[in-house]
Amino acid sequence: MTAETFRSICLSFPYVVELPHFELTSFRVSKKIFATLSQEKHRAMLKLSQVDQSVFCSFDKKIIYPVPGAWGKKGCTYFEFGKVKKEMLKDALTQAYYNVAPKSLSQKIL
Repeated sequence: MTAETFRSICLSFPYVVELPHFELTSFRVSKKIFATLSQEKHRAMLKLSQVDQSVFCSFDKKIIYPVPGAWGKKGCTYFEFGKVKKEMLKDALTQAYYNVAPKSLSQKIL
């Protein structure tokens, strides 16, 4: 997985915009962030539900792990590039997108 592949997957979801977020790149739907990208650290952060976080982290806690502190307790999860398979990250991104997207939008897409 590369940063460019990650970016293209994020932007493939309807109504997603890419904007700066401090030193990161954020991906948003309806002004809400569902993922950020740190090219410098070769990782992404996805906003998952706590249940989804638990499921994805069970794969390998060295590759997929909660963000330290309060954000991690709310489902924010790091994914290390180059170590995570594209299909797994795509599944996680889909969950993150639908967790943040307005219900009316997700019902139209499904």
